[in-house]
Amino acid sequence: MDIASLAGIISGLILIVSAILIGGDVQTFLNIPGLMIVVGGTLAASLITFQLDDIKSAFKAAVFVFSSPKEDSNDMVSTMVELCTLSRRQGIVALSKLEIESDFLKKACNLIADGSKEDMMRDTLNIEIESMKQRHFIIQDVFKKMGLYAPSFGMIGTLIGLVQMLTKLNNPETVGPSMAVALLTTFYGSLLASLIFNPIAGKLRARTLTEVINLEIIFEGAASIIQDNNPMLVYEKLSSYIPTKLRRPMQQKMMKR
Repeated sequence: MDIASLAGIISGLILIVSAILIGGDVQTFLNIPGLMIVVGGTLAASLITFQLDDIKSAFKAAVFVFSSPKEDSNDMVSTMVELCTLSRRQGIVALSKLEIESDFLKKACNLIADGSKEDMMRDTLNIEIESMKQRHFIIQDVFKKMGLYAPSFGMIGTLIGLVQMLTKLNNPETVGPSMAVALLTTFYGSLLASLIFNPIAGKLRARTLTEVINLEIIFEGAASIIQDNNPMLVYEKLSSYIPTKLRRPMQQKMMKR
């Protein structure tokens, strides 16, 4: 579980609700038609912009990002150092017999074990990395667009409320309450964009950057194995991807065979 993200959303909602309670009543800020306009309009516009599968993938990715811990690049460096040590002791064919969860790492090991040339391996893995970036860009773009659509539909809801209010100007007592209801849709749109959609897009982007770094570590580690570099040189090379203060000392974890 991503504690920081959960704490951010909860604390943000608590602060907003507290401010509402201090200045009035929560029920004043509840308006079902306004929510229908903002939420329904945002989803409708998103469906027009993206394929249904892309939207499903975006929400699944958001759930995964918030429910799974962040991957530590130090672990990937340790894995590649262990693979380097194993290949030097038992030969590169041993890499194809390992039980590996990561599809990208498994492909890298198979390419090495098959005796692929360095240029071919670099081209193949580069394609994988670029494809992953494109897939993640679409997922991030879903929430970025929602962050733009929600305030827009909030303004549309406000305009609808103002039109309805103007038709009742002959009754001055209804102007104040009608204006308050009209402004609520703008509040809903801004709240969803600022506290939900845009932060999720930012979190997905941060996770993508971390994943790209891990794939780059695998990529460079595999190239080092083909070049028959010793484990210490592999560690020094791959640890350069990690900030100095966050680097762990060289360690190896045993791979299952």
